[in-house]
Amino acid sequence: MHCDMRMPMTDAVASPPADDVRARKAVWILIWAQSILGAQMPAHFLLGGIVGKTLADNPALATLPISMTVMGSMLTAPIMSTIMGHWGRRTGFLIGTLFGALSAALATYAISEQSFELFCAASMMLGVYMSGHGFYRFAAVDLASSDYRPRAISWVMAGGLVAAILGPQLASNFEDWLEPIPFAGAYQALIFVNLIGVIPILFLDIPRPPRRSEGGARGRPWAEILSDRKVVVAMLCAMVCYALMNLVMTSTPLAMEACGFSLDATGYVVSIHVFLMFAPSFFTGGLIAKYGAERIMAIGLGCLAICCMVAVSGIAFLHFSVALGLLGIGWNFGFIGATSLLAAAHRPEERARVQGLNDFLVFGLVTLASFASGALMAEIGWAAVNLAMLPALGVAALALAWLVMRNRVQAA
Repeated sequence: MHCDMRMPMTDAVASPPADDVRARKAVWILIWAQSILGAQMPAHFLLGGIVGKTLADNPALATLPISMTVMGSMLTAPIMSTIMGHWGRRTGFLIGTLFGALSAALATYAISEQSFELFCAASMMLGVYMSGHGFYRFAAVDLASSDYRPRAISWVMAGGLVAAILGPQLASNFEDWLEPIPFAGAYQALIFVNLIGVIPILFLDIPRPPRRSEGGARGRPWAEILSDRKVVVAMLCAMVCYALMNLVMTSTPLAMEACGFSLDATGYVVSIHVFLMFAPSFFTGGLIAKYGAERIMAIGLGCLAICCMVAVSGIAFLHFSVALGLLGIGWNFGFIGATSLLAAAHRPEERARVQGLNDFLVFGLVTLASFASGALMAEIGWAAVNLAMLPALGVAALALAWLVMRNRVQAA
């Protein structure tokens, strides 16, 4: 008689059949991680520019810490994916959480010492956490059946709604925790967020992906993977949706301030945007399962195009509110749709390589958008920021149309 003595928490290499009972347990842990650990991202994005403006000698460098975070995520995404491929999701997420806590501690020290350089270093360190955080959505489908896969991604992404509410609350309630040093208390609170949020991750049970297929192959070569139109279109649409959301969102507070709106009005518009980024996740997965990822991605691109038209048509409060709401919905449909399409387009033994490249490209373009947003807003204006969306949307729409037509021809 053979007795399997493996512990249930092991990251031993395995390629189990899809087990949605086991997958749902993992999804609940990932929802917790997205909700609690994910709160440090909106907290930092809310405070990073304000702290940067306080510490920097040149006000033009105020948003540099946020750009450093995105750049850190871009640079470490392939490394984090490789770590997860070798040692499992749990190990990768624990490393990411460790860097989240260390970055919060360094940011607290940097603010107390009034060091802009150290704060930028802490912000870039947070990018290591951000890159790990980006793989929660992929981990959701590691054990899921093809039917449950879109819903698993969608539910994990829905946890971002909790994070979007919790993060700003942490920032506002703890910013004076270390008086008379402003803002340092909020970053100190994020240390405890990481210590509390990491606990369920210790029980995450997702086996490492197989290094080879059942036939002994180590996966397709890059040339063959990148010749798969589903992989290419999924990556391209994910890049465009995320980068354009960042491009417009980064400039919105500056544009509303220039138009004479109060901080409260700006905060309300931002809240609408963030809510509609994550609230549709409760049904996006079901829509993908019913209508297909390609149609949902097309709707997402359409929402982003309408966002552009609304934004350039006027500068009233209603224009900003509607445009930013459409920006959130467009990101949700486009990005979750692209994630679902990519998850179904590669083999288990290719997971680390393909997902690492995807997030490197996504956050690479987001980094460029982050730097470009401020420059476009300062040099040309709000209309230019929004019109800059159109070329990228055109490329993504043509690529998606090409994929759909090729699928129809192949089916015929």
